[in-house]
Formats: sequence, structure tokens, C-alpha cells
Amino acid sequence: MNRPQWLIGALLACAPLPPALAVELSQDFALQIDAALLSDYRTRGISQTQGDPAAQLGLTLQHASGPYLGAWTSNVDYGYDYKTRQEMDYYVGWYWQANDDVALDLGYLKYSYPKESQFNQSDVYAILHAYGFELAAYYGDDYPTYFGEKQSNLYTYLAYNAELPAEFQLRVRYGRNDAKDPLYLSGGEDTRDTYHEWEVKLGHELVGLDWAVSYIDTDLSRYECLNNFGFKDACTATVVASVAKSF
Repeated sequence: MNRPQWLIGALLACAPLPPALAVELSQDFALQIDAALLSDYRTRGISQTQGDPAAQLGLTLQHASGPYLGAWTSNVDYGYDYKTRQEMDYYVGWYWQANDDVALDLGYLKYSYPKESQFNQSDVYAILHAYGFELAAYYGDDYPTYFGEKQSNLYTYLAYNAELPAEFQLRVRYGRNDAKDPLYLSGGEDTRDTYHEWEVKLGHELVGLDWAVSYIDTDLSRYECLNNFGFKDACTATVVASVAKSF
């Protein structure tokens, strides 16, 4: 599943949000620490680790009035002769909560890849939370392509989070990735600039840890996946298991 990072634009495994649990630094400041182990690191439906496990860590400093900033990292593996083995993301944003059911998250996110800076890119994002639903948009105009030029890209998703019996949590998400140019090449001469991806995630807290299993898939064909990401199975359906902890 080796492939360059064209158009993937890693979406944070845990989008920056004010935490339910955090280390209180003062009356106004708190620090959230997020750690996770996953059987595969997928973002926007595409594997970033060739189907191998990933270890991830995030730090978010928040102010009680809403502003926050942080950093997040994960191991990656794009194979071939690509030297980077790490993704480093930096973000700054503002979280406004209208009430217990409605909130808005606005921010800027920079993705960087040590030793392979040609993959670096950035997004501005907006996430609306309302009564269990999430509507999000990530937009960047500096995405690298195999043409050697930068282009714009818009990723949007709609998600729903629900509490199930026995304290299980369900998350369902459907996303759309829209590139400026028709970069997704099929086995023939057909091209398109958009693909869709989706996830169904079931989680449960046990012994102080957040355990989850996800089903993830895209509508990219095996040929489109091969032509754009280097391997046929980088975009195919998979089950991802994870365990996480927030402090």
C-alpha cells in the first residue's frame, strides 16, 4: 500500500476539541493529552501505514474562553524510497459552545512530514456540532500533486454520534474528498476529481481505556487506488481496532 501523500491530507485521528478530561494548569488553562494505538492509521479512508499499526500522541493547550493550540504526531509508512516515518501536525483554533448541544470549532491545521517536505500541506477547517451531529469542512490550497504543482482540495463530512445501551458509543461518518483536478485515474482513460469514504465505529470504555473497532471503506476502485496511491489495497474496506486514553 505504499504511495506518496498526494491529496490525502491527513485528517487528525482525534479532531481538536476541548476535552472532557484534561490536566488543569490554572483557573483558565488546561492541557489535554491524547494517546492511541491503532491496527491501521487511516485518514479520509486511505491507509497511511501500509496496513500496519500506528502509535499516536496529541497535546492540546486550551483557554477557558475558547482558544486552543496543539500538536499531534503518528508514525507513517509510504514505502518506496520515501524517508519520512512520521507525520507532525500543528493546529490552532477557537471552540465556541452555545449550549450543551451546539458548538462550533474553527481552526488552522498544518501537516508536516520530516525528510519529505514536498508532502507538507495545510487546511483551514470548520466543524459544527449539533445534537449529536457533526458537519465539517477542511479546505487547503497548497496540496501537492504528481503534476509537481500545488492545488486546492476540499474535504467535507457528516457524522452522527449516539449513546447505545450498556454504555457503548456509536459513530457513523460519511465523507467526500474533492480535488481541483481530475486526479483519480481508473484502469481505462476515465478520471474523476472526487471520491467518497465512510466509517462505522463502535466504542466502549473499559478499565479506564477507550476501546473501539471501525469499519472503513471508500468508493475508489482498486485501479484508481493503484494509480494514485501506489497499491490496490490502500483504499479498500478494512476493520481497524484501537485503544485510546485522554488525560
